[in-house]
Amino acid sequence: MPGPGSRNTLGRPVPKVENPGKLFLRIMGYVFRDYLVQYAVVLICIILSVECSLQGTLFMKELIDKYITPYLLDPDALPNFTPLAHAIARVAVFYAIGVLASFIQQKLLIRITQGTMQSMRNDLFEKMEKLPIKYFDTHTHGDIMSIYTNDIDTMRMMVSQSIPQFINSAITIISVFASMVVLSRTMTAVTVAMIAVMLLCTGFAAKNSGKHFVRQQKQLGGVNGYIEEMITGQKVVKVFCHEQAGIEKFNELNDELFDAASKANSYGNALPPINAQLGNLSYMLCAITGGALALSGNISVGSVATFLTLNKSFNMPISQVAQQFNSIIMAMAGAERIFGLMDEKPEVDEGYVTLVNVKKEFGGQLAETSERTGMWAWKHFHKAEGTTDYKPLEGNVVFDGVDFGYTDEKMVLHDIKLEAKPGQKIAFVGSTGAGKTTITNLINRFYDIQDGKIRYDGINVNKIVKADLRRSLGMVLQETCLFTGTIKDNIRFGKPEATDEEIIAAAKLANADEFITKLPDGYDTMLSGNGANLSQGQRQLLAIARAAIADPPVLILDEATSSIDTRTERIVQEGMDKLMHGRTSFVIAHRLSTVRNADCIMVMEQGRIVERGTHDELIDLKGRYYTLYTGNSIA
Repeated sequence: MPGPGSRNTLGRPVPKVENPGKLFLRIMGYVFRDYLVQYAVVLICIILSVECSLQGTLFMKELIDKYITPYLLDPDALPNFTPLAHAIARVAVFYAIGVLASFIQQKLLIRITQGTMQSMRNDLFEKMEKLPIKYFDTHTHGDIMSIYTNDIDTMRMMVSQSIPQFINSAITIISVFASMVVLSRTMTAVTVAMIAVMLLCTGFAAKNSGKHFVRQQKQLGGVNGYIEEMITGQKVVKVFCHEQAGIEKFNELNDELFDAASKANSYGNALPPINAQLGNLSYMLCAITGGALALSGNISVGSVATFLTLNKSFNMPISQVAQQFNSIIMAMAGAERIFGLMDEKPEVDEGYVTLVNVKKEFGGQLAETSERTGMWAWKHFHKAEGTTDYKPLEGNVVFDGVDFGYTDEKMVLHDIKLEAKPGQKIAFVGSTGAGKTTITNLINRFYDIQDGKIRYDGINVNKIVKADLRRSLGMVLQETCLFTGTIKDNIRFGKPEATDEEIIAAAKLANADEFITKLPDGYDTMLSGNGANLSQGQRQLLAIARAAIADPPVLILDEATSSIDTRTERIVQEGMDKLMHGRTSFVIAHRLSTVRNADCIMVMEQGRIVERGTHDELIDLKGRYYTLYTGNSIA
């Protein structure tokens, strides 16, 4: 089985936790950032709780030596219970203070822990939203989800239980040790010797279990990732009768998780009972030593009884620390994954050219300057005059010698040159893997190119603020993504400030209004599970309506009608033509109806444009496009 530093079945390294001290400080930084005062109160409550409990233990010496022993030596003496009653009342007050302190401690810890986890989840999600698409291409969704669930939960256990328990144990050890030294140095030496043995056992178990706890967290993320893939792809699994192979793969991953968890817990779970028995041995040795000292008159009976109680109190924190050590290691492994995501480099944006929605910001004052509607413009700052004017965004897109590869070692696109003039419809056809989708992903800068330039109305896209660039580009993907919420909410996703009238108009443009109005709740129909209660064609119509309501100057359709049947396609095509009218449109072709009327068809093979022209021109050429067309295959 793989060990630390090896690779798991998902092919990713299984490293050790690096710099646990630094990780711990970062964790506590989250706690102290918002709850420094509250945590200080928790520390005070822990100290009060420990010291009040210790006062009750020390009272045993006073009870035996001052009240019980004198009456045993002189049974005829008249007992006076007043001093005893006062002493008991004093101890009762201490216990009451301790109970109150413990109550306040637990109430505050709940708030501190949940608040800290809330802040951590917020920061995680905020960082995740800033990561480039490449990160999600290289990390399984289930593994990322495991960070939000399992790893965050290990942090919760550490903040709410392990750290307070460590503090409690440390204060208890110091206070009890001081009391033990005062009572008997001889018995203290015996106790310390046994504690040394317990620490050796704890160190041995920690060394051997720690590395496996780290691996356990990694393997847990792998198992979650695989389960997420299988749930998402259940239909494909069943269609290809892949159930048994899926079970075997899951068993393999689960076996690795079982191996890591078993090895981690075999050491961790054995430690508490071993320490408990060593504690009992320490108690027995102290009892023998104390009895001998009492018989020789070197110590009182009350001191021996009190010391034996303190011995238990001294051994117990050591065992508690050992029990919490496993949680600390798991939390460190979880923290490494959490902060690993937080430390990922965010998507870089050096853009400084701002694009604006004219209608939204100026009430359509520049509407007459654009053939379409003048909805978008870019700010143009004149340094000499120190003034700013707005130039309409027409939608001219130029690729000038573009080379691109997902890694620098392997290029996917080679010397791509094309121009899409405002309002033109450009279609891409070619074999699967030819680079059609990759080209459209470069327009909105999901990825940055290695060489060449992409210009948007003459502006290098690298100079445009990414958020503005993407807002001005409408996109309909082959795989429709809908979100939990109403149909109205999903269409409004393309324009958050859209009115209900605009939503209905966009739905009518995409010819989605007809099926929406037939639903029991109409536009207020709730969607969940990526719109599982709708057909694939209906989901695609909503995606088209979502793009329509954004009203962008440039539209990207990545096989947008591939999941729509022929009858539905005829219904959609009219809406699609309306949507594309006056807009620069890039269409990755799947069906002939989306290709024939294109202003220019780009035929791609192996990352290169091998032919270009209109449908009739390419048919007359009798080249690659002719072969695809006559074979009725434009995949």
